[in-house]
Amino acid sequence: MVATPIGNAADITLRALDTLRRADAIACEDTRVTAKLMGIHGIHTPFVSYHEHNAAKMRPVLIGRMKAGESIALVTDAGTPLVSDPGYKLVRECVAEGVAVTTLPGASAPLVALVLSGLPTDRFLFAGFLPNKSSARRATAGELKTVPATLVFFESPQRLPESLADLADILGAREAAVARELTKLYEEVRRGTLPELAAHYAEAGPPKGEVVLVIGPPGEEPTPTEADVDALLREALTRLSVRDAAADVAARTGQNKRTVYARALELSREGKP
Repeated sequence: MVATPIGNAADITLRALDTLRRADAIACEDTRVTAKLMGIHGIHTPFVSYHEHNAAKMRPVLIGRMKAGESIALVTDAGTPLVSDPGYKLVRECVAEGVAVTTLPGASAPLVALVLSGLPTDRFLFAGFLPNKSSARRATAGELKTVPATLVFFESPQRLPESLADLADILGAREAAVARELTKLYEEVRRGTLPELAAHYAEAGPPKGEVVLVIGPPGEEPTPTEADVDALLREALTRLSVRDAAADVAARTGQNKRTVYARALELSREGKP
């Protein structure tokens, strides 16, 4: 596995360039993207297309070539292979087949965003892309709410304003950073609390470029009382179904989903004539 730049073409190691030149083939997601980088560095190694849509078919082909003595370099369009990338299945099968595997470290967007964020780096969790739909996004935030670590996500710039609003509602006023266009000319890191960032992007609109979102760990929060949960459920039941209200409140409070759902049913029945 060979890490490639996440924006600036100069961010590639000497060892990576040498390996890419010496390999029998380069397995890549998009041959057009990889061809541009190889052209900059004068590398003419042939490509093999390997991506999520043909991976099941190509894995045995690549393993067969490696068993025959060839060297295959696996790259992603940008950054470190296998990070939010299906390449782990190839590595797993190589290990199972006794094929030697190694990695050449380099650029990785989650780590670059983390170190630029100014948030705690001693413990962090990279959770990939946030879900597309608000309900699933809020549920994910609820699941991760009590994780005692800095959270790192990829997010689409188009969904960023809505995602920040959902995260602010579930996670509260945590410190956060939105990093975009990392290592490129217009690199930007905007820092603030989740509500502040949500308000900014609600007004400014979606940013341009690829985005990494970093959210600080939770502080000490009091455990919500039964009265607190009831108040939240009553408000949620005015606009949501019983199931959705329970899921929303469970995510916001970190309480057991079944317990909250049972209480939501009780409250909904109390409100009926």
